[in-house]
Amino acid sequence: MKKGRKVNTKQRILDTAIELFNKNGVQSVTSRHIATEMGISNGNLDYHFNNKEVLLLAIYKQMREEMSYSYKEVDPGISSFEQIHRLLGHLEGFQYKYRFFNLDVLEISRTYPKINRLLRNTFRIRKQQMSDIFKRAIQEGFLVKATENHIEQLLLSIRIVITFWLSQEELQLNAKPKKGSGGMSENIWLLLLPYMTQDGKDLYRTLIGKAAE
Repeated sequence: MKKGRKVNTKQRILDTAIELFNKNGVQSVTSRHIATEMGISNGNLDYHFNNKEVLLLAIYKQMREEMSYSYKEVDPGISSFEQIHRLLGHLEGFQYKYRFFNLDVLEISRTYPKINRLLRNTFRIRKQQMSDIFKRAIQEGFLVKATENHIEQLLLSIRIVITFWLSQEELQLNAKPKKGSGGMSENIWLLLLPYMTQDGKDLYRTLIGKAAE
């Protein structure tokens, strides 16, 4: 959003809902809570989003649009590993921005069929996009050729890490979540490490070293 630009009511509702959902969870927040937080009437809120599924759909479409840009190769001059590095950084920040969705994804998908269908479609798209990045990494000599036989398993393992990263943080009662700590990204890189060529390992260390500076 550009500096000085006025945020419209619809976007303000989305931003407030995300904030309250992150704080209290989806099931604990009603439209009345959101309207009260914003200082608007329930009727005003319902005019824009007449039920929670419509509101969550709008939030999810916003989420998907934000991440679609990150999955694309926006700079053809960078290598596949640099693209992975940028993507993982975006994914980790994304996890915390929409914390509620990642923590409650199973409940949300079970409760709201339209979101469930959209989620499944998004997962298929992201799986193919990540597979294409891995194949390019093989072509560029950063991953060994045999990686191609293990891409499906790698993609599944990465999806599990992404989906449940915040949940396992939440369950570590004595540990405070470290926003932007790079823990999720680091664990995904470790899944790829056994498949890296020496060139891949060298570039990986360079990228991680830069990120730590």
